Amino acid sequence: MAWIGLGANLGDARAALRAAVRAMAALPGTRVLRVSSLYRSAPVDAGGPDYLNAVAELETTLAPLDLLHALQAIEQAAGRERPYRNAPRTLDLDLLLYGAQQLDGAELTVPHPRMGERAFVLLPLAELAPGLVDAEQLAAVANQHIELVAATPGWAQ
Repeated sequence: MAWIGLGANLGDARAALRAAVRAMAALPGTRVLRVSSLYRSAPVDAGGPDYLNAVAELETTLAPLDLLHALQAIEQAAGRERPYRNAPRTLDLDLLLYGAQQLDGAELTVPHPRMGERAFVLLPLAELAPGLVDAEQLAAVANQHIELVAATPGWAQ
């Protein structure tokens, strides 16, 4: 299983996230098994409008780096630009977890190095896989504003 964090705060964010779920499902050897509810959160360490966020659970035969490159291609197709760190974005897809693998490379680190600092990752991940997020992690991000926007699965279809 691979767990992907989805986020967007420019343009039609909900449509961008829906399109990203469809694009991930179309990747070779990949199925989207589940998608969390949709959440709204304030940017962390950045400015700009609020984000819409979710997490998707994938079953894939793609290797971690190949999956990362495929996710980056989906971002590019959605008009993603990277003018500076934490810039507002039309689409952000983060490879959070890839099974139980731990990778620490120049291009990819798994588990995602900042996922434990972000309510917009931990809450939707806990919704899908409570065993992957513990109470201590959730308590550490309890001060971050996040709200439920749309329950799953309807928003992603």
